[in-house]
Amino acid sequence: MLATLLSIMVILLFLNFPMMIPLILAPVVVMLLFNPNLSMDLLMGQLLTGISSSVLLCVPLFIFAADIMTSGKTSNRLLDFIGSFIGHIRGGYAVTTAAACSIFGAISGSTQAAVVAIGRPMRERMLKAGYKDSSAIALIINSSDVALLIPPSIGMIIYALAAGSGVSVGDLFIAGIIPGIMVFLAFAIYSVIYAKVKDIPLAKRQGWRERWKSFRKALLPLAFPVIIVGGIYTGIFSPVEASGIAVLYAFILEVFIFRTISFKKIPSIALSTGLVTSAVFILVAGGQLFSWVLGYARIPQQVSEAVLGTDPSAIYVLIIVSIFFFVGCMFVDPIVVILVLTPIFVPAAETAGVDLIHLGIIITFQAALGSATPPFGVDIFTASAVFNKPYLEVIKSTPPYILILLLIGVLLIFFPQLSLILIH
Repeated sequence: MLATLLSIMVILLFLNFPMMIPLILAPVVVMLLFNPNLSMDLLMGQLLTGISSSVLLCVPLFIFAADIMTSGKTSNRLLDFIGSFIGHIRGGYAVTTAAACSIFGAISGSTQAAVVAIGRPMRERMLKAGYKDSSAIALIINSSDVALLIPPSIGMIIYALAAGSGVSVGDLFIAGIIPGIMVFLAFAIYSVIYAKVKDIPLAKRQGWRERWKSFRKALLPLAFPVIIVGGIYTGIFSPVEASGIAVLYAFILEVFIFRTISFKKIPSIALSTGLVTSAVFILVAGGQLFSWVLGYARIPQQVSEAVLGTDPSAIYVLIIVSIFFFVGCMFVDPIVVILVLTPIFVPAAETAGVDLIHLGIIITFQAALGSATPPFGVDIFTASAVFNKPYLEVIKSTPPYILILLLIGVLLIFFPQLSLILIH
């Protein structure tokens, strides 16, 4: 059954169907072939089950908040503030880019949103500072990966849904903070070393008057992640409630305080959010159907026994999970990979004694890494479209960042407390 399922998916993909079609059609065809008496109502019920979880309310709301801020001037205010303090140091523009992507990731939860919002203004600044275009783009797309690690992370929401009940989205959000900071610090150190080796010119140091001015402008956007993360961590509100507060806060900032967006523009932003959300929800529904068919055929158990053996250690499970998700996200959208592969590995991870929150951090980390890795990482094509640059130019300078992320991934596997210390 697995061979038939994968064959149908591959054929449909080669025929250039969008991913949602193979994800839904392949399981339906396979079930009708192997069990013709199966009720279609049961299959349609699985599609609806996939999108019935209340936690999915976070997705459109966080996307909407990110779209509002991306349409406004929040990203520029953050860049001006960070740049005023560290722009003059060696590698300052690169460190500013990494920091801004990290902070905006805590606002948007989307790697692609960070590429657009931070990448556009920072690429121009880095080019003027003497950076090669390929180096600037490589830093942008890899720094944007932090958006999947620092809350609110859409990838973590999808993992919690795929892993089943008992996995707290709030705990996942908090657990991602330290890995996200580790990625930022590693990129910042590399940026300073790169700037010294390449002798990148220093930018002009700004005075405290300018710094204070940029801080005042960035104060309200900087409060955004504090409110969201702090509220979830202290238990004041749930992740779903946090997503609603995120929309309200973004709306008040951009429409009434900064006045960078007119009220008339909100419906068009909401329409854009709706289109993105509909695509995500179709993928989630298809992922639930796909996972149900896998379970019906006992494929997770078969794959687990074939790949992991009968009594795998926790470290071995995490290494195999990392390989599968890293490679998978190099070729397919991370949401699809998380939906399809998570149900396969969760039972084996639980048997091996792996904490499911730790597993979620490993999975989202590898999804982030794969999304910026050739040949088909989604952030690569986003950057290619946003900056109007050819594929080879975009990936030319990515290897050092991929190596850094791989090393951090190894640390997360062998030192679970890096993920769990804030929640235990």
